[in-house]
Order: sequence, then C-alpha cells, then structure tokens
Amino acid sequence: MPDADLVLEGGGMKGIGLGGAITALMRAGYGFPRVAGTSAGAIAGALLAAGIDARGLTDAMARLQYARVPDRGLPKIPILSEGISLLHSAGAYEGDYIHGFVRDELERLGVTTFGDLKRDALVVTATDITRGRLLRLPWDYESLGLDPAEQLVADAVRASISIPLFFEPVRLADRELVDGGVLSNFPIEMFDRPKPRWPTFGVKVIPDQPDANTLFFPGLSLPRLPPVRLLERVVTTAILGHDQTYLDQPCVRRRAIQVDTSAVGVVEFGCGEDKRAALVANGEQAARQFLATWDWEAYRHECRGVPKVTQRKAVSRARTT
Repeated sequence: MPDADLVLEGGGMKGIGLGGAITALMRAGYGFPRVAGTSAGAIAGALLAAGIDARGLTDAMARLQYARVPDRGLPKIPILSEGISLLHSAGAYEGDYIHGFVRDELERLGVTTFGDLKRDALVVTATDITRGRLLRLPWDYESLGLDPAEQLVADAVRASISIPLFFEPVRLADRELVDGGVLSNFPIEMFDRPKPRWPTFGVKVIPDQPDANTLFFPGLSLPRLPPVRLLERVVTTAILGHDQTYLDQPCVRRRAIQVDTSAVGVVEFGCGEDKRAALVANGEQAARQFLATWDWEAYRHECRGVPKVTQRKAVSRARTT
C-alpha cells in the first residue's frame, strides 16, 4: 500500500469535499503516515490521524449536524444573540457544538490527547493573534509551556476552526487563538523534505479566484454597510491570499487536488443534503482524476532532483514491496 502525507485546506462547508477526495485516495490504497490540516481540514485530519477508515469517515460526516455548527449563545435569539456574542466574546457563535462533535468522534476511535496518536501523525494550524504568529500544534505547545502529549486534540481543532468574528477565539495559556487560515490556509509545505520517502498530497477546496461563495461570514446578521463589506473582504483575503504565491509554483500545483466546491458557500451550514452529496462526489472525482496522471518518480526527478529509477531497478523495487 503506497504512503502519502496529506495536507487538507480549510474552507468551512466547502470542506465536505475533502471527505470525498480522502475516501477516493483511501480506496486507491493510500495510507497517510502524517496529516496536516487547517480549520475544516483539521477536523478531517484529526479523524484520519486517529485511524478512521473510509467507511468510518463517511459515517462520521453523516453524524455531523451541519445546521448546529453556528451555535448561538444566550438568549438564543437571531441577530440579538450574534450581536451580544460579538461584543462580549469577539465571535458571533460559540463553537461548542463542533468542538463536542470532534471530541466524541475521536473518543470513538480511542483518541483524546496528542499522546494517544503516533508521533507527528497530526499537525493542525492556529493563529496566535497575541504574538502574531502561526502555531503548528502539537509542535509548538512547548513554546507555550505546555506538554504536547497532554493536550486535547479536540481543543487544537477548535482553535484551528475559529474563523475571525464568526466563532469565538480560543484562549490558551496567555494567548488568544483564531483560525490557522489567517496565516496559512493550505500549509502544503508542512512535511516537505529535500528528498522525501513518499509524496505529500494536498486537497484544496477554495478556488484560486475567490468569489461571493468564499466570503467567510456572509451568514452573520450584520448590516450590509460598506465598512462591513470591506472588513469581510479583508478577512477573506487574509485567510486565502497567503498561500496563493506558493501555489503558483508548478511543483506545488502538481501535487494539489482541486475540488470544485463552487456551489456551496464557506458558512452555508444550512445547505441541503443534495448539495452536500454533490461536494462529496466532486471530491471523489477530483482525486481520481489526479491519481490518473500522478507520477511519483517523475515528480521526484523534476521537482526534487532525484535521479530517475531505471526500469530494472523499478522492477526490482516492485518485487520487493
């Protein structure tokens, strides 16, 4: 069974497409020694690192009640609750439902803390807005004076999904954390080495040219005034723009699987079952198309400078694996 490290982009509801792509890769025989993810990618990545299989991933996605993800605080009244939460906690929604979902799904798989996972099996990103830096968890817990093995995986995922203004930020030690996508929404370089033993695949769910469906908080009941629209676009650009220059490099682009998620908005948590099924199908199709043209030996030679394996060596290697 071939191995590949996997990096999963954030994208809110668009992240459903990740599940389809992951399932197709798993059915093609791929295993994932290491997984990195941001926001929605952190959720899927945590389940993969915990050992979930293709059927289990499908079942977990079916258990997620998407309409409950934007969970209002008291008094649970539309518009009023969002306004109070924004003023009091800097986020319109609490994020408790999705945190509990991730915690419960990981417990089904026997995982609670990072100590329950294999070394480097999972890395999720969060943005430390107190110090202005990207955190790679669990790698950066020690810099916060925390033991990585004792930290809850679900807590790290909750920090990673904290879309600014949409979800309440997470407080950790003396830091305030928001969505990792603010600094890197698609950290495909996370596991890169000069001469990798296996490839790193990335799965993208955000288009190269963001449109209205890519805005991160159109679902908030905020006045549609020019300053609000401007702020919305600034946040969206901050989350999406950082990785684009890196992705424009041919050797990065050729290992990225792009899923068509144009039919669903980032925070369209109330979308119907038909739209969700279409996202999964698009993810499966994108992964199959990618694998049909993927050539690991050509990539190693052209992008990593590794000499091509001769036909005789290739046959010998195939016989011994």
